Amino acid sequence: MTTYIPSLTLPDAIFANPAVSILLPIGLGCTVGFSVRRTLHAINLANYPPSLHIPAKSTQKTYYALKQPPYRPPPQVFGPTWTSLYALMGYAAYRAWTTGTASLNPTVVNLTKQGATLFTIQLGLNLIWMPLFFSLKRPVEATADIIALTGVTGYLTYVWSQVDSVAAWCMVPYLGWLGFATYLSAATGYLNNWNLADKERESKSSDRGSGWNKDYVNEAPKED
Repeated sequence: MTTYIPSLTLPDAIFANPAVSILLPIGLGCTVGFSVRRTLHAINLANYPPSLHIPAKSTQKTYYALKQPPYRPPPQVFGPTWTSLYALMGYAAYRAWTTGTASLNPTVVNLTKQGATLFTIQLGLNLIWMPLFFSLKRPVEATADIIALTGVTGYLTYVWSQVDSVAAWCMVPYLGWLGFATYLSAATGYLNNWNLADKERESKSSDRGSGWNKDYVNEAPKED
């Protein structure tokens, strides 16, 4: 059982504004993703001699060269999927807040405020997974994080189901994806012996100018 904790909760004005409520998770998610990619690129430059930096798009250090479990989706799926899920969770937060705070039932109002705290916590857990896994290369901590994230989100969905059914249903796709992401995180960690530090290799970029190679160590490298 949780309670409303103002110091761990986003401001009321965010939940009350539909545009802000929807765009904030999207913006934060994009910012974290971009920052992690910039960090990995900077580490690549620091670890290679200048001869491998020029041209930057011809040779890259691949940080995605990991042994992967079955049913992994192609990399192009993650961006659109997370954008849609961030938008859905933002709308769910707006819907639950506006419906719940307008209720004359004090129990519903209390549940609404609890949900706001849970939403903020799950968003924080969501945003730290990518730095844990890719930047810090800590698959154990990243997997523990996503398991906690899934649990908090499941409880949040239950709380919101008592406030507004539409808000709760908006969280169902997110919960389903988190379950799949937990499998990917745990299985990838296990297949790589919970050590990502030595899963790097030099390869020619095959990502059409992005500078990032999409081959995995358990696949034959693509020829340019």
